[in-house]
Amino acid sequence: MNRIGDFGLLIGILVIFHYFRSVDFAVIFILIPYFVGIKIKFLNYQFNLLFFISLFLFLGSMGKSAQLGLHT
Repeated sequence: MNRIGDFGLLIGILVIFHYFRSVDFAVIFILIPYFVGIKIKFLNYQFNLLFFISLFLFLGSMGKSAQLGLHT
């Protein structure tokens, strides 16, 4: 399911870029403490921003490496 992996990575990276205005690890790691309590709404559900980013990056990495549940 390479498409699911691509979708997960794309959403995760786009959300990171939207909120942090960078995809540089050094910048993101410095700014993370300021985003701890931020909530976002996705599909009419509220999620913690850092959980949402982590979830989609994890989904993307699972799909790209064909882990259990996302392999064909």
